[in-house]
Amino acid sequence: MEHDSARKVLFICVHNAGRSQIAAAFFNRNAPEDYIGVSAGTEPGDHVHPEVVEAMREVGIDMAQEQPKKLTEEMTDGAERAITMGCMDGMCPRTGLPTDDWALPDPKGRPLEEVRAVRDEIERRVKGLIEDLSH
Repeated sequence: MEHDSARKVLFICVHNAGRSQIAAAFFNRNAPEDYIGVSAGTEPGDHVHPEVVEAMREVGIDMAQEQPKKLTEEMTDGAERAITMGCMDGMCPRTGLPTDDWALPDPKGRPLEEVRAVRDEIERRVKGLIEDLSH
């Protein structure tokens, strides 16, 4: 669904297997049609964490087929802003874009109850971001 005319927001984390995937999924479900959320990682994992797939299934988003993607320079082209997910040790890249860091815990290996809490906080922040972009 990525169009040249779409206004792009990047969601970036290290492995692109949890938080950034959740954020992009909620963004794409809730943002106006002229926006697109793209998620990527600096060191992509092999698959989206199973506990993330399960937690997102509970809110009607099927992520079973999603694959972690490596952040590329092409992804940053035309993007309006980047959201990083709890960067530590300088792991998140400098994109040259206006960037916010959402310091959220990594859901990998966490009990489903904790993954749900991270999911719900990401959804809350994504809705706030969409509201900010709409003004």
